[in-house]
Amino acid sequence: MKRNIYIRNTPLQDAITSFNQALEGAGYFAPDEEWVPVRECLGRVTSRAVLSKRSSPHYQASAMDGIAVQARDTYAASETNPVRIDESQYLMVDTGDYVPPPFDAVVMIEDVNFINNQAEIIKAAVPWQHIRSVGEDLVAQDMIVPSYYTLGSFEVAALISAGLDQVAVFKQPLVGIIPTGTELVQNAAIDLEPGKIVESNSYMLASLCRMWGAKTIRHPIVEDDWDKLLAAVQDMQPQCDLLVICSGSSAGREDYTSALIETLGEVLHHGLAIKPGKPAILGMIGAKPVIGVPGYPVSAQLVFTLFARPLIYRKQGLAVPQSEAADCQLTRKLASPMGVDEFIYVNLARVRERLLAYPLSRGAGISSNLVRADGVITIASGQEGINAGEKTTAILTRSRREVERSLVCMGSHDLCIDFLTDYLRRQHDIRLLSANVGSMGGIMALLRGETHMAGIHLLDTERGEYNVSYLQRYLTGQNWRLINVAKRQQGLIVKKGNPLGITALAALTDPEVRFINRQKGAGTRILLDYLLKQQGIKPDQINGYTREEYTHLAVAAAVKNDACDCGLGIMSVARVMELDFVPLAEEQYDLCLLIDFFPEAWLDILSEALANIAFRNNLKEMGGYNLELTGQLIADNKLH
Repeated sequence: MKRNIYIRNTPLQDAITSFNQALEGAGYFAPDEEWVPVRECLGRVTSRAVLSKRSSPHYQASAMDGIAVQARDTYAASETNPVRIDESQYLMVDTGDYVPPPFDAVVMIEDVNFINNQAEIIKAAVPWQHIRSVGEDLVAQDMIVPSYYTLGSFEVAALISAGLDQVAVFKQPLVGIIPTGTELVQNAAIDLEPGKIVESNSYMLASLCRMWGAKTIRHPIVEDDWDKLLAAVQDMQPQCDLLVICSGSSAGREDYTSALIETLGEVLHHGLAIKPGKPAILGMIGAKPVIGVPGYPVSAQLVFTLFARPLIYRKQGLAVPQSEAADCQLTRKLASPMGVDEFIYVNLARVRERLLAYPLSRGAGISSNLVRADGVITIASGQEGINAGEKTTAILTRSRREVERSLVCMGSHDLCIDFLTDYLRRQHDIRLLSANVGSMGGIMALLRGETHMAGIHLLDTERGEYNVSYLQRYLTGQNWRLINVAKRQQGLIVKKGNPLGITALAALTDPEVRFINRQKGAGTRILLDYLLKQQGIKPDQINGYTREEYTHLAVAAAVKNDACDCGLGIMSVARVMELDFVPLAEEQYDLCLLIDFFPEAWLDILSEALANIAFRNNLKEMGGYNLELTGQLIADNKLH
């Protein structure tokens, strides 16, 4: 059996053009309609013009509460000369009631006085006043909506009023999704063996289909076996308008998708000049398209969005919605290989007058980027990259309002920032974006004007104090304010039960103890070096001193998963990860705010958040925090 086909680098636009040409040639976009109940047609697109079956209203209807009269009987009426008519000359009506002949006007109830069985009228009526004529809204055979029209809630009501039970609409495309991979498991709740992965891509793609108006069917996971995958495709393909095979698109030993499509139909392209998503497959089986998406989630959704989204909209008679774009400035340089269209996910926030783009990690397997991202920027195939500060355009994946209500915190990592994030979102609809770049990284971001605030815990080893001397040295030309979040316990994070009996830094000199460090410039790294110097321990005596992680959680995860035996971090993280902790020092964790960059109203909101009892209780429950200074002003640098 064939395993795969050589992966090429087809330019993106060439692939889009030829894919559409193949679909056009197969008659794929020919109108395909169905009749659906009017009461279930919300959001559907009409495949033909819709005509009214009856007039609305279909009778002469009163437009007011009052009495129906013959107008001629009231011509002499005025406030100074009321006219009285007998019971046989009027008819009591409410709004919407039928007004039968010979009555030709309605007098509002507030213009009528009743005396015994007579109605006294103080204002003359004119013929057909306050009467809705037949067909005032719609006349039978009036066009209610044309073809290619998206039906909303008002249209549903109009169709019902017009006497329609069903309406002709374009069929919703049916997308079949086959997840493949021997390493995949269905149950997300089980403990995973090394090498096993919870299958989630099919659910992500199915959710996108529903957002775009398509229906989906999902095949159970198919292991990497030619015969089983062949049977799954042969079962699903006749049922669907579009077949998607998840994974198996690369050139590995068990990547059969390309060869299988070639066996049953035609491979149009295997390999695109895009990043991520290069191993994508575009093909046809009969007159129907097949897309093979890569296994990494970022690649999978990108390929699916580029090729399936326009297909799904067009099958429904819809134009592909244009996403909103925003001009922005990149905060750091991005290099990119020539000849490839690279798509990079970014966070966006306004810092003073600039809309800044903060690139997220570029790994195709980092699915959390899809959750965090506010937009996507593209480095075109003819570019080598984008420089820091250069203007570019981001296609928004989040509303502009959310982007404009974003507060940026760059610097040292702490779980308390997560609690602040939740509080600000829940209470004030403010989004807090945090980037873990270390304390010195946070100060440099403040210096460049790329963040509103920074979390820092930098020990001045000469003065024995935290943070202030660093800010005085680097931010001499800025108006800044330093506010304490908490004091916190730093120490060695070790495995549950501390099997190696680690009780002090001296244990790190044992070559059998595997250590993991924080990156240069991190406050934790500075503290470690200070403590090592105090005890006369040299870095080269520590197995793993040069291994680095960027957050306390990453250090704890490495210990938890036996990638190392210990690392320096905060107590709260050790407790969250159910690890043991050897305390070594108490440090001060502060927020440095750039006053000129901070939206004024949000300063009070931040102070309120730090004083909030729920926020403080969260820190107490986490453990390892001392709140005696929380919310207090530590230092203030005012230039004017």
